[in-house]
Amino acid sequence: MSSAGPWADLARPPLRGAALRSALVRPAGPLGRLEVEAVLDSTSTALAERARAEPGAWPDLSVLVAEHQVQGRGRRGRSFTTAPRAALTASVLLRAPAGSAPSLPWLPLLTGLAVVEVLRRRAGLQAVLKWPNDVLVPPPPRPASAPASAADAPAASAPAKVCGVLAEVLPPGAPAPDEGPVVVVGIGLNVDARADELPAAGATSLRLAGAATTDRDVLLRALLRRLAEHWQRWGAAAAGGGPLPSGLTDPVREVCSTLGERVRVELPGGAACEGVAESLDASGALVVRTADGPRAVTAGDVVHLRPAGGAPAPDGGRG
Repeated sequence: MSSAGPWADLARPPLRGAALRSALVRPAGPLGRLEVEAVLDSTSTALAERARAEPGAWPDLSVLVAEHQVQGRGRRGRSFTTAPRAALTASVLLRAPAGSAPSLPWLPLLTGLAVVEVLRRRAGLQAVLKWPNDVLVPPPPRPASAPASAADAPAASAPAKVCGVLAEVLPPGAPAPDEGPVVVVGIGLNVDARADELPAAGATSLRLAGAATTDRDVLLRALLRRLAEHWQRWGAAAAGGGPLPSGLTDPVREVCSTLGERVRVELPGGAACEGVAESLDASGALVVRTADGPRAVTAGDVVHLRPAGGAPAPDGGRG
């Protein structure tokens, strides 16, 4: 970060940590703790380390935000860097109730749902969820001066990744018998990044997508409130160990653009399967109709395939 201080770039103002805490931390808001730091290697790594070292200081729904994340972590060990104050990089600690382990796969999906809802309501973008952990937004509208004829116009761009989510269950320490798993959910949302600042091919930012707002303070407040709502409902429903109610899971299915698409799923270990993504089952797994019949996929990287002759939709690492 520049030695001139956080206000040197007025186009990218810093988050107001004290005001965020006042509005969002209990008793005024739903969070247990909120800290904003100038630079971190990885918000998820830092939060996990701090929660293990001082569990009493990091209660349920504690949040750690970095203005500049220099070694973020994505799926399959991918790493990325974000430009200072050009993104929202945050991790949330969730102390899940006992018996909730079967419902843990829904956490990244519900996080993605919260991002989709905030981007639709606050940023004016028709965001969608790509199973299991990406949020995509459509390309910006074609300018009025763009060529009108099919021969002159460039091919339409596919939706691009604007946000990635990574949920990790922390290794157990010495929990009491009635304690449940501890989960850290990391979120990387590209907000004000230029094309040359994006962390991966196939990615975009809210600014490049033509968002109605790129005010990170407004977006972070809305996102953390919505996340807390979903996670509290999830915790209440998951505590019994049974399937989650449709009122919690159907909204995920409604915004999941993977459903109905022909996909290739690159599975852990190097194998892959291909078919039509039909549904999400009760555990949150993606059910793919393959040539050999339906297959429930619990983990993997999904590529949305275009019709015969088309190119695959772009797919990058976590944003």
